[in-house]
Amino acid sequence: MVDGVMSIFQVFYGMTRTGFHTGPVGTNLFDGGAPFYNVYETADGKHVTVAPIEAKFYAQLLDKLGIDPASLPDQNDMNGWPEIRARFAEVFRTKTRDEWSALLEGTDVCYAPVLSFAEAEQHPHNVARGNFVPVEGSVPQLLPAPRLSRTPGGLRPTYAYPGCDTESVLAEFGVADDAISALAASGVIAW
Repeated sequence: MVDGVMSIFQVFYGMTRTGFHTGPVGTNLFDGGAPFYNVYETADGKHVTVAPIEAKFYAQLLDKLGIDPASLPDQNDMNGWPEIRARFAEVFRTKTRDEWSALLEGTDVCYAPVLSFAEAEQHPHNVARGNFVPVEGSVPQLLPAPRLSRTPGGLRPTYAYPGCDTESVLAEFGVADDAISALAASGVIAW
């Protein structure tokens, strides 16, 4: 796992070593510092994320938000980022997450709704890819990644819902069936 995570961070390591990513956390391009690479709350208390780093995609975002580019500091002026962030936050709070999705999905704005786990499980992309596998008596499992055609990964033993195996665990430790029933009847254990 560490090797996989390290490979993802190569770009940040390179940016840090070359002086491009040097400010405190929350002030750099990819760590929440840039207003155009960030998460915003919507009118319904949900969230959206945008990442139009390139100027042409940023211009499309401003257009979709109804913001005149001349009314904001330059996209790459880090001193102007707080002003841009405040304006984006103000505008994103004017519509619900789903309204923003209807407006921005399918464009080149580099946009996504921030989904709950339940929503992510039902998202059309994840459904089409078969990313979640239902497992009876357990939580859905994510398919292994990467997906290799010649050596495909498989699902491992599942995670059980808390308390679903209480009876079998107690029996395994030698607790008699009538004692287990008494514990359940008194509310000490539940499954």
